[in-house]
Amino acid sequence: EQPAPVLDVQRASALERQANAEPNNAALRVELGNLYFDAARYDMAASWYEAALKLDPKNVNASTDLGVAYYQQNQADRALQQFAYSLSVDPSHAKTLFNEGIVRAFGKQDLDGAAKAWDRLIAVAPDTPEAARARD
Repeated sequence: EQPAPVLDVQRASALERQANAEPNNAALRVELGNLYFDAARYDMAASWYEAALKLDPKNVNASTDLGVAYYQQNQADRALQQFAYSLSVDPSHAKTLFNEGIVRAFGKQDLDGAAKAWDRLIAVAPDTPEAARARD
């Protein structure tokens, strides 16, 4: 198993100071979420994605990353709720549909639900990398 990537603590501290100074900057909060996510600090990532979505509720990428962070914390139902929200914003969001299939298959052992999500992905976004992975 791969060790978790190391968190760039200095970068995180600098971004957190900047985020505190700019309370309405959603993009900074997404960047912090991504930084913690990439270091497998999913609880911290989720907090920053939640903060970003309060400011920018239509940010479907942040919403989907939040769902994946929930899933990484063994919260499959919460992840699926977040993906449902993402799909309410963008019904053909490839990354959301792909991850919904993953969570249904591996988090819920719902292979029919996973297949439906992936079939929908292939139908609405056939030329995406996610659709190629879903076909596999």
